[in-house]
Amino acid sequence: MSHSRFESIGAYLPSKRVTTEELVSQLKETPGFDLEKITGVKERRFRDTTPENHEDSYILAMNAAQDCLSRSQYAAADLDVIISTSITRSRGTKMYMQPSFAGTLARDLGARADTISFDLSNACAGMMTGTYILDRMIRSGAVKRGMVVSGEAITPIAETAVEEITEKYDLQFASLTVGDSGAAVIIDEAVDDNDKIHYIELTTASEFSHLCLGMPSEKSQGVSLYTDNRKMHNESRFLLWTDTQGNFMADRGTTFEDEGFDYIIHHQFGAGAIPFMNAIAAREFGHPMPPDLNVIEKYGNTSTTSHFIVLHDQLSQQNIASGSKVLMVPAASGVVGGFLSTTISSLKV
Repeated sequence: MSHSRFESIGAYLPSKRVTTEELVSQLKETPGFDLEKITGVKERRFRDTTPENHEDSYILAMNAAQDCLSRSQYAAADLDVIISTSITRSRGTKMYMQPSFAGTLARDLGARADTISFDLSNACAGMMTGTYILDRMIRSGAVKRGMVVSGEAITPIAETAVEEITEKYDLQFASLTVGDSGAAVIIDEAVDDNDKIHYIELTTASEFSHLCLGMPSEKSQGVSLYTDNRKMHNESRFLLWTDTQGNFMADRGTTFEDEGFDYIIHHQFGAGAIPFMNAIAAREFGHPMPPDLNVIEKYGNTSTTSHFIVLHDQLSQQNIASGSKVLMVPAASGVVGGFLSTTISSLKV
């Protein structure tokens, strides 16, 4: 059975920077805590909403896909499958379910008429889920290579939160941490163990699904995200990852120490919660966690794209040496957990 690898990576970040201080200053009620200190988010990117340069989910995704193709050995016509995993699906001022973003991207990028294209949505684990499916398609021999792409114009939930938060603690506070972005990866067949997705597994614990819900606002015509952070970021939720990966490694006859990870990338949901999550993991696995790579201070939570924005950023700064083994840990509404293990050698930015 073949394995897959990350062949190339692309990203797009809007130029507009909005600080946490700016957002908090617009609230009607000052929070009962220091939002920047707790979340670690100093600023995030907001899409351009001017008529002449309007940026929507599709444009963010297209820019990331083109960036990805610019450093790939493949052209769009070489791709067998394109998977779009955006939560937000805006084009102009409208939200689209049909036609699919993936199909439209495939056409506009110049993919073949027989290229498989489809959308999927799995909250902030979207790109990880697309990677999971494409990895399995390559392993089965169904395809040779493909792209997973996402464009997230998700800051409208922050704009709604600014208008609607009136209490010192509100379920919309997490909305103030999000930022807009696009990310894309091309995945093909691995040729050796030095450049390879070793494994990826995902799991859902629906008993936690009510803790983070995106929906039309209860107060206005905006879109909102309601997150119970106190219950979301606690030990029982974090054990979803460690229990799942612990059982997986036990079945393989390995330990966390045996895996030899050089770095770990968590979903970028909060600088305060991640050290707690790592402490629980160190206790459960009986081994210290590797260095944590993150970009939460400058980009915030970019939802589906977060792991790949981190990867792109750290590769661009040459902070990941060739041959490094990286563990990616998703955390998404649903609640979705899991893990991805990959060794990266040829991936460059």
